[in-house]
Formats: sequence, C-alpha cells, structure tokens
Amino acid sequence: MGDPSRQLNRRQARQLMDTAYLAAATALLWVALYYLPVGSPLFRLALPLPLALLQLRHGWRCAVEGLVVTALLLVALMGPIRGPLVIFPYGSLALWLGWCWRARSGWRASWWLSWSVGSLIGVAGFLVRVLVLSVMVGENLWVVITSAAAGLLEKVAGVLGLATGVELAQVQLAALALVWVQNLIVVLVLHVVAYWIFARLQAPISEPPESLRALVALDPL
Repeated sequence: MGDPSRQLNRRQARQLMDTAYLAAATALLWVALYYLPVGSPLFRLALPLPLALLQLRHGWRCAVEGLVVTALLLVALMGPIRGPLVIFPYGSLALWLGWCWRARSGWRASWWLSWSVGSLIGVAGFLVRVLVLSVMVGENLWVVITSAAAGLLEKVAGVLGLATGVELAQVQLAALALVWVQNLIVVLVLHVVAYWIFARLQAPISEPPESLRALVALDPL
C-alpha cells in the first residue's frame, strides 16, 4: 500500500481536478478563438472566466498553476509563439479579476478598481500581441496599421473637402483610445456575466457599486 502521508485528501483532489479541467477549458477556448471562423466575440469574453473561477474556489496558487498548465498545453498544441500568447491579456486578466473578486469586501473588492485596472491589462495585452507579431513578420505592424489609417483618413477628408494634415501621432493616440474603450466594455461585461453565473456555481464575486446595480439586475438566467 502507498504511504498514507502522500495520499491526497478530498480538498487536494478537488483542487487538482478543478485545475486540470478549467485549464483545459481555457486552452480549448483559445484554440477555438484561433481556428473557428465564428464565435470570436463569445470566445474572447469567456476566456478569462475559467481561471478566474479557479481562483475564486481555490486561491491564487491554483490559478497560477492553472495558467501554467494552460500555457504548456497550448505550446504543445499551437507551438511556442501562439500558445503562450494566451497570457496576454486573458491569463493576466483572469488572475487580476479573480484576485479582486475573491476579496468580497474592502478596497480590493471594488468593481471600479478591478474594472479600470482590468481595462489597462487588456490594452497592455493588445500591445504585447502586436509586438510579438511584429517580431514574427519582421516589421512594425503598429506603425504599418496606423500609417494606413492616417492615409485613409486623409483621402476621406480630401473627398469630403475637409482640412487634411492628419498626423501619425494623433492617429496612434486615437487608436489606443479606441482599444482602451473596447477593453472597458469587455471587462465590464465580464464583471456582469461573472456576477450572474458564478453565484450559481457557489463562487460569488464581490457586490457591484450602487450605480451599476441596475445593470446586474437585468439577470437573464
């Protein structure tokens, strides 16, 4: 018989099982995001939720282990470049949201904090992905995209008879602002969806501020 001191108790066995299943779920969502032609917005929205749920149930150590398992699984499935990109921003965002939601009270549980910092994590993740893709293709994709956008704006302004002279820096700032606004919306929706779903999984998140209670009251479940 095995050494009793090395046998897993019920809590450890559940932690191991949840880590494996939720890490695998995150990896499957990432693969689906890359290879399926439909459902991309839903996959992007769902990606941080399994690891955030893992952190709510078992703490940050299990969540970090789950993220490592997810990254290793994706390296095996998708290669050493595309696989680890799940960390930026989805893995990092899942750890941040899970850390805030697990508090349930105090300054750490504030939706304003988790929402604002989460949106910045999303912007940082977008820039990291652009950087990695730029290294892969050997060209600064950020400059290429924003330069093309600036040229398009100048052409549109010329057709409409408006003043031209759009500067590249202005286009880049506008693009960053749009990315930030998009992430503000995504992270807020993540809060609302987690508030609706996680309570039914016996892992409720922190309560929303009064100004957002009308939004979470629209629970369709």
